[in-house]
Amino acid sequence: MTRRSGSADLPLHYGRVPAWLSQRMASLGAVIAEAIVHHYGRDEFLRRLAHPFWFQSFGAVMGMDWHSSGVTTSVIGALRRGLTPLAGELGLHVCGGRGARSRQTPLELTTIGARVGFDGAALARASRLVAKVDSAAVQDGLDIYLHGFIVADDGKWVVVQQGMNGETRYARRYHWLSEGLKDFVEAPHAAIDGENQGEIVNLTDYRASASRARQLDLLRDLGPDGLLREVAAAEGKSEPAPAQATLPHLFMPAHHDVRPKDVMLRRLHGALAAAADQGPQDFADLLLVPGVGARTVRSLAMVAEVVHGAPCRFADPARFSLAHGGKDRHPYPVPIDVYDKTIDVLRSAVSKAKLGNADRLDALRRLDERARRLERSATGPSLPQFVEEERQRSHEYGGRSVFGWEPAPQGATEPPAESRRNKATRA
Repeated sequence: MTRRSGSADLPLHYGRVPAWLSQRMASLGAVIAEAIVHHYGRDEFLRRLAHPFWFQSFGAVMGMDWHSSGVTTSVIGALRRGLTPLAGELGLHVCGGRGARSRQTPLELTTIGARVGFDGAALARASRLVAKVDSAAVQDGLDIYLHGFIVADDGKWVVVQQGMNGETRYARRYHWLSEGLKDFVEAPHAAIDGENQGEIVNLTDYRASASRARQLDLLRDLGPDGLLREVAAAEGKSEPAPAQATLPHLFMPAHHDVRPKDVMLRRLHGALAAAADQGPQDFADLLLVPGVGARTVRSLAMVAEVVHGAPCRFADPARFSLAHGGKDRHPYPVPIDVYDKTIDVLRSAVSKAKLGNADRLDALRRLDERARRLERSATGPSLPQFVEEERQRSHEYGGRSVFGWEPAPQGATEPPAESRRNKATRA
């Protein structure tokens, strides 16, 4: 993944993530991070976080609303809770967050730096500069309210911060990456996500270097009062605005339901076919574990893509919500039993890999490779058919949403005894 610029529409959503999902997001987010670090190293995990398409897909596979600005808050929060106990092992630290917590970032960086050995004061300054650039140098009508700073023991870092516009009810997410960063003022962003709201005053663009220099000259030569006179004299006159750069654009629609246009169906069919075809071969020992079956392997195929997929694989974040549903029943309720088994399988695979036995973790990589090969020819149900089947069977998998537990459809039979569990154990 390379440094890049981009944009996306992120509908502004309010509310809180329920505790039953928040805890699981922290667990799944942490074990996915461990798997990425194991296979590709810490630097690659930071690069992933700096990629807006991957970041949105990461949140979707964890059961968060697939299209909303709430992904940013919930993912940063989940990583903070999940990675903090692993900081000594992985060498990754999550600082900052939303609101008042964001303002504690410089102090956190200084404290962690003193403990592990990087220059905390320098990174505290970087944190302030990043926040200042996105709130002052990039004038796009949004107020920064979230600032997450993820730093490694060697001092490399990524920042994800977000601003919102209450009138338009849209948010913009900004991504920064220290790798390759040469200047905080000229073109520093790894990527920018947010609604396209017309012309933006962006003094960090490389084409604005002459403008920045000229502004300093004018301030020195004319002074503040002289500048105001020049502005008043220029009122009513207009000059052609410089053409805005054409940026890659990730469109996050306002509709909450997952529609066929939101999903690359051939990739979904590839994952389904790989789970059916490769699962019994690669997971023979795994399938003997009670509760792990075809449905769990299907989710694992999508999680495997989050771990191993190339940047181009994440243009449709909605597809990753098909792994574990969504807290608001879109595309369907979160299948708690499947979610928990996914976490258990990944934890077991990562633990074995740490001890030198990477067979189970490698099986996930092979599952992803198989899905990509099969998607060229695989066929399967339409998206509405797939979603409807999941909803009809949701009660069998412990389906849950912010509206409560999913009841069995009228006339449906009870799930098999071995798949029924006391709801208290799923809380």
